[in-house]
Amino acid sequence: LDLSKFFDHLWVTIVWDDPVNLMNYVTYVFIKLFGFSKEKAHELMMQVHNEGKAVVASGTREEMERAVQSLHEHGLWATLQREDHGRV
Repeated sequence: LDLSKFFDHLWVTIVWDDPVNLMNYVTYVFIKLFGFSKEKAHELMMQVHNEGKAVVASGTREEMERAVQSLHEHGLWATLQREDHGRV
């Protein structure tokens, strides 16, 4: 019996590295949109810079669609993806 259809899957918002936005600006956007501490926002920004991407939020699909839209409105490259048993 596949119970997954009865549960809302967890979705994640991924921010991708880009050649346009300054690191300080990305940190600022993370603080503004997600309420991260300066340290957490800096850590995620460095992950984006060094690894090419970072998961910055998780929740329902609708929540992550709103997060991606907000990131786009701030000029960041972001996508949403369904989390697959803890793997993105």
